[in-house]
Amino acid sequence: MATEYDLYLAGNTPVELVAEWAFPDLADRPTGTLPYLAADHYDKYGYSVVVTAGQNAYIDVAADGAAWEWEPQAFVLVGFSLGNDADRPWAIDNMLAAVRRILAADDQDAALVLNGDVLILARMGGVLVKHRRETWWTSSPAANQLIPG
Repeated sequence: MATEYDLYLAGNTPVELVAEWAFPDLADRPTGTLPYLAADHYDKYGYSVVVTAGQNAYIDVAADGAAWEWEPQAFVLVGFSLGNDADRPWAIDNMLAAVRRILAADDQDAALVLNGDVLILARMGGVLVKHRRETWWTSSPAANQLIPG
């Protein structure tokens, strides 16, 4: 079973622009028919990625022992699926590098969710908050360097 990470970005940012932020190298950029772009990066980064857009999301996840809810009206979803055979720390570091590039490109509200039910980080009103600091963030060697805070 693959491990899934979903980065939700509030707003109507074009999916092709978000794909460009995540993957500056044109050869790595997801392709497809808008609003659905995808790329298989299992060999190069340890994951596949999908970039798509939607309306009226409802996110209800666990965050440090409490429930956390968010309902972005318009959103872009960047979904990372880590392969079962991938070196987990390596794949997570590669995924976080893409997340860092996306977060640095704009200031929209965002949330990174693990397997649809665990909040890893949220940025609301420009304030980034990491969740699962003692477990998830310490399990990857470069996680705190890739996403400071």
